[in-house]
Amino acid sequence: MKEQLFSVLRAPHISEKSARLQEINQYVFVVSPTATRADVKAAVEGLFSVEVKSVNLVNVKGKARAFRSRSGTRSNRRKAYVRLADGQTIDVSAKA
Repeated sequence: MKEQLFSVLRAPHISEKSARLQEINQYVFVVSPTATRADVKAAVEGLFSVEVKSVNLVNVKGKARAFRSRSGTRSNRRKAYVRLADGQTIDVSAKA
């Protein structure tokens, strides 16, 4: 069961925007490309023992980049914006 939860949530997405969102009880995770809102909600509630209020999913298209005169693309990814119920928090900066 835990393996399935870990396959849905890949990693927390750490950025300036996600740090500002944590102030209003919203957290950002990189998730599996096939994950649904219900999958993400079940995974967050199961792993962190919190109550999820809402989940929004965003597909981020990979950018074209050049490195040493070689062109390439960054991979596509899917992010989940998870809003928790009032009074609940997740420590996403903790190292495992």
